[in-house]
Amino acid sequence: MLNVLIFIGLLQVNHAAVDDHLDSLADNSDLIKLPKIEVRSQRTIINAATKSSLTVINTAALQLELPSHPNEIFDRVPGAWISRGSGQEHLTAIRSPVLTGAGACGAYMVLEDQVPTRPSGFCNVNQLFEVNLSQADRVDVLRGPGTVTYGSNALHGAISVFTPGPLSTDSDKPFSEFSAELGTDQFYRGQLSLAGASTALQASLTDAGSFRDDEQYQHGLFNFQATHSVADVRGRTSFAYANLDQDTAGFILGKDSYKDPQLRTQNLNPDAFRKAWAARLSSRWNWRAENGDDFELIPYARSSRMDFLQHFLPGTPLEENAQDSFGFLGSWSNMNSLTAGFELEWAEGSLTEFQENILESGSAFLNETRPQGFHYNYAVQARMLAAWLQWQREFTPELELTAGLRAEYLTYDYDNHMLNGNTRDDGTECGFGGCLYTRPADRDDSFTNLSPEFGLSYQLTAQQTLFMRLARGYRAPQATELYRLQKGQAVADLDSVTLDSIEIGINGFSEKLSYELTAYAMRKQNFIFRDANGFNVSDGKSRHSGIEAQLQWQATDYLALSSNLSWAQHEYGFNRDLGSAGIILKGNETDTAPPRLGAVRMNWAPGNNQQLEAEWVYQGDYYLDAANAHKYPGHSLFNLRGWIKLNQGAHTLSLRLSNVFDKRYADRADFAFGNYRYFPGMGRRLSVEWSYRH
Repeated sequence: MLNVLIFIGLLQVNHAAVDDHLDSLADNSDLIKLPKIEVRSQRTIINAATKSSLTVINTAALQLELPSHPNEIFDRVPGAWISRGSGQEHLTAIRSPVLTGAGACGAYMVLEDQVPTRPSGFCNVNQLFEVNLSQADRVDVLRGPGTVTYGSNALHGAISVFTPGPLSTDSDKPFSEFSAELGTDQFYRGQLSLAGASTALQASLTDAGSFRDDEQYQHGLFNFQATHSVADVRGRTSFAYANLDQDTAGFILGKDSYKDPQLRTQNLNPDAFRKAWAARLSSRWNWRAENGDDFELIPYARSSRMDFLQHFLPGTPLEENAQDSFGFLGSWSNMNSLTAGFELEWAEGSLTEFQENILESGSAFLNETRPQGFHYNYAVQARMLAAWLQWQREFTPELELTAGLRAEYLTYDYDNHMLNGNTRDDGTECGFGGCLYTRPADRDDSFTNLSPEFGLSYQLTAQQTLFMRLARGYRAPQATELYRLQKGQAVADLDSVTLDSIEIGINGFSEKLSYELTAYAMRKQNFIFRDANGFNVSDGKSRHSGIEAQLQWQATDYLALSSNLSWAQHEYGFNRDLGSAGIILKGNETDTAPPRLGAVRMNWAPGNNQQLEAEWVYQGDYYLDAANAHKYPGHSLFNLRGWIKLNQGAHTLSLRLSNVFDKRYADRADFAFGNYRYFPGMGRRLSVEWSYRH
């Protein structure tokens, strides 16, 4: 708490196709006033005009929710679930199951100010803690495979975070705003925002405890933006920094243990921790040639470090990883609806894994095959080159077509800093056929991918539009899947994962109602998993289909209702015996994939000085294992939040009451190693925030 108090002291120094009617509906309520999705850049996630399923989480929703974890805001997106782990840890699902293990991370692209937050091949499954969601200007969520402007990792979707910039017009007045927040379970947060004619700054510092034993985190976020121009060239430079220091709690064990008042507070891994930081710098430059062609160039640089104790593994080895990268994004567009672009990226990553103590608590096999000392120590250099082309044509006032193609080449140069093979770090052999951890010899690997897309939109009436999209997403194997091997696997012969998608939808609006309904079907091939031999392989197949709905109804001048609902079916498309991990059968539902997700919200906003939102969030039941033998029953949660402005708007008091009825539920459920495992959900909690704007 002291850190936050010091920080506070320092502070005092949905679819663009229906944007127009959303503005008219929202004259009396900032809560439902969704901003128009302007084409700020060629790399802005493509909106409804290019036939994509896009959900916009706008400033009003972010300020009302003020999320402390990604789980709290993405329940506004149909078909999306950000599963909360310990502290800031999370797993993502967008038109997909929650993905775990080999092949899990890198299935979703995260961008900040139009630049991916991570280099290709060096994913972080918890990467949303590296971006400042609570102070963002808006968050765009593309559901389904990314467009041709986004390459590897935009497999199931893309999350694009836009930071607030300097003042947009000369009539806007510079301002400073700071806030202090406290909540249940020793939650403290301070935030600062500054905006001037050419610069802007946001900072946030959180010190959070927990209802679980020995679980806490400190989370710092900083963003800075500056605009500038040289002759007719306009530029905006963005810098971002994130720091996380977390004491982690793992699963609790036993069927329905999340309901038990003692078991749900347990931490079976009191020594677990995660320490990480990430920094990013980018500068976007736009100019127009005399012939009307538009150009854009974005140079960028990124760096990140993370140390964490792998408490979920016998022997609890310590992992240290690092990534440094820089690159360029460029694009050109002409007056004939033709757009082309390129990407160049250089990256270097490293990873070490070290087990401090001799394992003595397991079986003779585990104790012998998981030795004390270094397990891995390697570096990887990566180079990526991509080019894309997109064409958009209006054939009639009602019919518009979009077609595009992307080509991408990614190469790795792997350098093992230890002995090759699966010996101990001193070269001695482990019993039982060798040590678990296997280090391949130095090698190069490369992957080439093509990604086409095709879309149509047809305006049925002045208020209804039908759209369709065909697309392929892909994901190149990540460095850890290729070079962090086990059980004597000398080479991981992996292919890129591909996801072919077709979707069709309709959106429309009337004086008080706006809606969107989308149906999709997808087929994924070559997904990566660990087989019964412990080898990383890429011959998995799955099928995904579903229906998604978004609805907004302005019931009265002051009352609005909104909802997002989804029904989905995620199935395995192959048979495989995974040994102790179970048996995959074709047609079985994939585990950790709730078929039904939804939320309904009622917003009351009598004027511009107060708002209140009541929210119901629903998650259906889902299987916990590939064999479909164990299940979690699902849950419903009710939340209340609101704010009131005081002293002519200079002061704002905000209240948020989560899990109103103190429901006992699991943020994530799992079945493995013969046991039910859960991350228990938080009970009823209250947070109070006071903010001052000058």
